[in-house]
Order: sequence, then structure tokens, then C-alpha cells
Amino acid sequence: MKICGLTEPEHVAAAVEAGADAVGLVMTRSPRRITVERAAELAALVPGHVLTVGVFRGEDPETVRAAALASGVRAVQLHGRHPHGDFTALKDLGVRLVRAVDAEADLRCGAFDEDLLIVDAPHAGSGLPWEWAAVRGRPSGRWLLAGGLAPGNVADAIAAAEPWGVDVSSGVETSPGVKDPALIWAFLTAVRG
Repeated sequence: MKICGLTEPEHVAAAVEAGADAVGLVMTRSPRRITVERAAELAALVPGHVLTVGVFRGEDPETVRAAALASGVRAVQLHGRHPHGDFTALKDLGVRLVRAVDAEADLRCGAFDEDLLIVDAPHAGSGLPWEWAAVRGRPSGRWLLAGGLAPGNVADAIAAAEPWGVDVSSGVETSPGVKDPALIWAFLTAVRG
């Protein structure tokens, strides 16, 4: 269970206390974007049993490498159609690699040497539900379902797609980039239910 797009210490604390397995720190174009310095501050608050994920979209491997090292994240998520070579270039970084794509991409976890796969909505970041059942049985390995998830629909999404895990961002917000600790708790409770 990953809570993505965290920007404030109290939201990081809420995600950790509610039992998230991973937290996402967005360092790319997004309403949830934070600086590398802010990512380092937030990553320092996360205990070792919770994975800190630096989220990137379109940046070159050297930019990602520098940001990952400076922020201290323990995983790097490349969102969108990054070529296999971007993952290869980061393999020696010593962090987990996460590939985030839509359902039209290669859905075999590990196909790009990544450790985790995220299957997202056709319009990532829209917060709109999509046809989760369309991917049921297609992804392989450790994969997370994302896109349009919220406390009120995550149980249905899990039943429809049967993912290994789930990833939420806008579904636990009161406005773009502003997380709600009560929604984080509600989401993680619904996932466990």
C-alpha cells in the first residue's frame, strides 16, 4: 500500500501510523511536486520498514540519480514511457526501481529490470476511476494498481483487478497536493478490509 504525493510532515506521519508500506515523494512536474531538499526532510521522517519512493516523469537518468542520492529515497519510480535504458542506467544506484505505466505498456514486472510495477489510469494524475477489471490477470509479479482509487472504491478496485498492492494520491486529498490524514486512514482501513 503506497500513499503518493506527500508534501507535509504530518501527512507522512499519518501514512506511516496508518500502516502504509511505501510513501511517494514527487520530484517532477505535478501539483504535488516538492524540492529535493524537502524530499530529504520528509524521507528522514520515515522509518526503515516503510519504503520511500522518489517519483520522476521524463527526467534523464543522471537527474534522477542526483535527486535520489540527495534526497535519500530508497526507491525510484519512473512514471510514463521511460525506455529500458533509463532503468539499466539506474540499476547500480542501490535502490529499488519502480516502473509506472498505463495498461497499454508491457505489464510484466521485471521486463525493464524494475523491482515493482505500477499500472495506472490512461490519464495518470486525473484522479478518475478507470476500467480496473481490464488488467485483471495481465500484469505479472509484484504490481500495484493506481488511478482513481479512494476509500470508497478501493475494495471494488482490488476485487476487479486483483493487484499485489495499491497506490493512491488524489483519492486521499482535500485539494490537489493537500492530503487529509483521515482519508489516508480510511483508505488503508478499506484496503485491509
